[in-house]
Amino acid sequence: MEKSRVGVIGTGMICRVYIDNISSRFSVLELAAIADRKIEKAKAVAEEYGVKGCTIDELMEDDSIDIILNLTPPVAHYELMKRALLAGKHFYTEKTFTMNVIEAQELIMLAQEKNLMIGSAPDTFFASWVQNARHIIDSGRLGRITSFAMIGNRDNDKMLPAMRYLNGPGGGVLYDYVCYYLTVLINLLGPVATVSANVKAPYKRHIDNFPPSETKGTIVETPNESQVYSILEMENGITGTLSVNCDSCYYDRTYFAIYGNKGILYLACPDWFNGEISIYENTTAPEDAENQKVTVIEDPYAFKTNSRGVGLADMVWARIEGREPRVNAERCLHVLEIEERMKESSDKDGLRVHVASTCTRCLPLSIPTDTEESALRVK
Repeated sequence: MEKSRVGVIGTGMICRVYIDNISSRFSVLELAAIADRKIEKAKAVAEEYGVKGCTIDELMEDDSIDIILNLTPPVAHYELMKRALLAGKHFYTEKTFTMNVIEAQELIMLAQEKNLMIGSAPDTFFASWVQNARHIIDSGRLGRITSFAMIGNRDNDKMLPAMRYLNGPGGGVLYDYVCYYLTVLINLLGPVATVSANVKAPYKRHIDNFPPSETKGTIVETPNESQVYSILEMENGITGTLSVNCDSCYYDRTYFAIYGNKGILYLACPDWFNGEISIYENTTAPEDAENQKVTVIEDPYAFKTNSRGVGLADMVWARIEGREPRVNAERCLHVLEIEERMKESSDKDGLRVHVASTCTRCLPLSIPTDTEESALRVK
């Protein structure tokens, strides 16, 4: 089977987990080249992996490259994706898809015209615990789904000085972090119909307390939003809440629950591949009132460790099998528009706003038969 040759743009902190997985984890991917706007950085990382280091222009002009994996800040996504599509290459990018819905719609039309695939992280919804949750929900074990609640946290006092890209366009919590929750949510319960939200940016400056930093002790401008509180109504009528506070603690202490009339499903953090799910099942027995049992559900699915890039691999399998990729433009656009409508609602004092786009739930993964990659196969 011929592999798809991947060219990577961007050599920041996330690049090595992607490159390691491309190099050793997926049989349909072949790392071919690494590019960066700073050619010396591209060549340094490329040398580690025994591939070509080059400029972005050289990567775009290389006819042997099938797919671009883009790991640049969000503000660069539109331009690079358009260039890649015009050069006849498929494109997969780190979050966020683009900076706005208008850009995304233009690129989707161009990709359709060129018969090319485009997609965007996060691909953590491929995680074993998410696929396990999807199976439980679809099996009817929770009964009638009635609501959901999602609560997340981060510590911007530590993150913003250390990860300066978070202070640029598209680096706020709405586009950089909320997307994990929304992507898992729509793959479990379907598309969102309306939102109301309060999006806040209460702390416009932070002191750099990051130990390795050369600017430790200085003031860092941090203009982006750090808190999001929202009510979401799904197209199927289910309503739930999302609350993310990045002015809290460093390690994720996620609360994520799906409520049904036969049980409550407790999920893990959507930002991580590793995690487990548990269920509290409804009972009317009075003797159980003081001994409520929450049961961890056995997980037979694949991708239990950091599998960033699995969406890219699924894109290639989709091309081989002649199907729609699980990470597709329709889903990416819908997540982006939900975020955009949250900001619109907040600007209108929490007014309920309609989400115009929609999407279908993607194909679930199967239980792997040999390698974990086999879980991606449909045919």
